[in-house]
Amino acid sequence: MQPLCEVTITAPDAGWLVEFTRKLVEERLAACGHNLTEIRSIYRWDGQVHDEPEARVMLHTRESLVPEIIELARQKHPYEVPCVISTPITQANSEYQAWIIAETE
Repeated sequence: MQPLCEVTITAPDAGWLVEFTRKLVEERLAACGHNLTEIRSIYRWDGQVHDEPEARVMLHTRESLVPEIIELARQKHPYEVPCVISTPITQANSEYQAWIIAETE
């Protein structure tokens, strides 16, 4: 079976992230996205520690589609350096895996 992964993306605006997720699903780059509308992000940027609300999505897709997702995020994301992280799915329900494959291309 195709290697699958979960791609995590964060953004400062939940509405923007929902629309970005919808675009990825419509274009069959992801089978689905589980959006969390508010998380708290603590990070260092430009020498200062920030504590900000953000939104987060976990996308289920094929590993082979991650480079395209990263490139779209680079083009469209409001951050200068967007968080886009891919984690391999090593085990999952076989029917769910088949569904991810069927819904992506």
